[in-house]
Amino acid sequence: MGSILRFRKLCFLEPVKFTSNDEKRKAEEEKQLSPSPKVDQKTSQPAAATTTALLKDKTKKKPLKEWRCIDSCCWTIGYLCTTWWLLLFVYHCLPANLAGLKAPEPPGSRLRRDGLTALHPVVLVPGIVTGGLELWEGRPCSEGLFRRRLWGGGSFTEIFKRPMCWLEHLSLDNETGLDPPGIRVRAVPGLVAADYFAPGYFVWAILIENLARIGYEGKNMYMAAYDWRLSFQNTETRDQSLSRLKSKIELMYITNGYKKVVVVPHSMGVIYFLHFMKWVETPPPMGGGGGSNWCSKHIKAIMNIGPAFLGVPKAVGNMLSAESKDVAFIRAMAPGLLDSEILGLQTLEHVMRVSRTWDSTISLLPKGGETIWGNLDWSPEEDHVCESAKKFDAKGNNTDGRRDFQVLESTNYGRIISFGKKSSELLSSELPTLGSQEQASLQNGNSQVSNVSCGKVWTEYDEVSRECIERIAENKVYTVKTLLDLFRSIAPKTMKRAEAHFSHGIAGNLDDPKYNHYKYWSNPLETKLPDAPEMEIYCLYGVGIPTERSYVYKVSPSSRCRSIPIQIDSSADGSQNGCLKGGVYFVDGDESVPVLSAGFMCAKGWRGKNRFNPSGIATYVREYKHKAPANFLEGRGLESGGHVDIMGNVALIEDVLRVAAGGSGVELGGDRIYSDIMKMSEKIKLRL
Repeated sequence: MGSILRFRKLCFLEPVKFTSNDEKRKAEEEKQLSPSPKVDQKTSQPAAATTTALLKDKTKKKPLKEWRCIDSCCWTIGYLCTTWWLLLFVYHCLPANLAGLKAPEPPGSRLRRDGLTALHPVVLVPGIVTGGLELWEGRPCSEGLFRRRLWGGGSFTEIFKRPMCWLEHLSLDNETGLDPPGIRVRAVPGLVAADYFAPGYFVWAILIENLARIGYEGKNMYMAAYDWRLSFQNTETRDQSLSRLKSKIELMYITNGYKKVVVVPHSMGVIYFLHFMKWVETPPPMGGGGGSNWCSKHIKAIMNIGPAFLGVPKAVGNMLSAESKDVAFIRAMAPGLLDSEILGLQTLEHVMRVSRTWDSTISLLPKGGETIWGNLDWSPEEDHVCESAKKFDAKGNNTDGRRDFQVLESTNYGRIISFGKKSSELLSSELPTLGSQEQASLQNGNSQVSNVSCGKVWTEYDEVSRECIERIAENKVYTVKTLLDLFRSIAPKTMKRAEAHFSHGIAGNLDDPKYNHYKYWSNPLETKLPDAPEMEIYCLYGVGIPTERSYVYKVSPSSRCRSIPIQIDSSADGSQNGCLKGGVYFVDGDESVPVLSAGFMCAKGWRGKNRFNPSGIATYVREYKHKAPANFLEGRGLESGGHVDIMGNVALIEDVLRVAAGGSGVELGGDRIYSDIMKMSEKIKLRL
């Protein structure tokens, strides 16, 4: 404090002003001959000493700011983002023919030269997460964000500026599944809604560009954007999205010479449009009143890209612990990064808090029960062989792993959740089982948590006792059937709200009046296809990428004050070439959707006339074998089978363009299959 006061006094000292060097020398000589230094009467200290001390105080270095873990985290994120944008900049700025590489001709240009032109109007239906959301009304913390994107289109800077405000506005009401009071977030309209997810990261942009090359534009191409957070029926209740889609298809049909529409949904958009087809036939007020022949009159073909017809196991991991293989890997490599005790960020808790308000996530839970996904001892993929991606010979050349080296392991994929690696491998007769009272306690309620001083984030785990978590783990394994009971015990509010809009079973009698309710319309195993015998349905998806199928979990240490008490056991691994890696069992797929979910309905469920497809709509399976990009200049690859990257696959784009220009499945060559989907389908004993 004394140093500060002395410094302030120094600031008010009037400096001595010298006009020449002679005068300076004279003043210094007089100062040296002076018998005693001049004393500052106020401080009783020599003036020269005071000045020297002040100069030392002035030049004294400030103590270094204490470096915290959160600083390291922020710097790491900053470096990663900077590197990402730099790589994108270099990729887009470098000439395509650098180092002798020649950019391939876009499929749209090649097909246009061969005589293909726009014929049928095209409707694009985005899936979950990829569509943009913008703010129309918000809380005071959102000042300045009116009609700004809160999601998609490179708007993620708001995450860092005001993260809690951003999360609050992306959440829906826990009770209604609609807007919270005082908040209105809506889907971005038009083709820009989902062309790019972030600058340089395309979703629909490449397909849109190639459609434009053969003559498509705004009058004959439409993006059916909707709020992907809502249940499908609530998109109509709140935004009239289904009514607007019906009107747009009717308008495009008329204004384009009464040409039927080609619909191209992606991912969750596939089951959203399945819901729409049943809605449009149903009389008001529940449906659109189009009548039983509406689809036959207006739709030529539905080209489903990366379809999640029967759900995705990834949704299970998201519901249980807000994890996937990538999050589990980060936790294994940097154990403290996501732990609330160390950084105080509660990252996964906040992700779970928000995502559990999105009813659409429940639509992606696996459908069809044990009949489709298997039981404790059986699954359609039981013969699946996992191997290393690459094997090198003595000369360093790649060899075929399937031909040269493979390890066949017995994998119980039907156990979609196992607590402990051992539980995933034991015979069913050796597994422990809970008594009837314990099962009832697990399914019907939980005692309140006694420790409420942890500053937890609401995830519904806050209302689950430690004893209940222990009972869940003691049950050891869960199939798709028993998994729903597990979710009802740990997330009763979420499941009660969402199960009013979605169902995950198999219909016994599709003529039962109960299946006229909208909760069944997005499940292909609980609804009929429309009466449209001339319509075609395609399942277009990638294969050859390890895809999450089932999980090994563990209970978090009881000493931790956490809102998520269980997590993927990333230490659980199988053999070197086994299917278990980091607590996750893998099968063939497109990295997000297993082949079983993407291909079964076209391969068997709807093949020919049956109770799910009474008019015999033709179905085609078109698989695209994944091939990673050969170099950086290929971007995300021209032959990628990835769930989103496939939208840039030249073979898929060509298939879509040919059908839009009037082609049929027969003209495309019918089925094109690389996976074991037909073999899997034969093993599934589904009454058709």
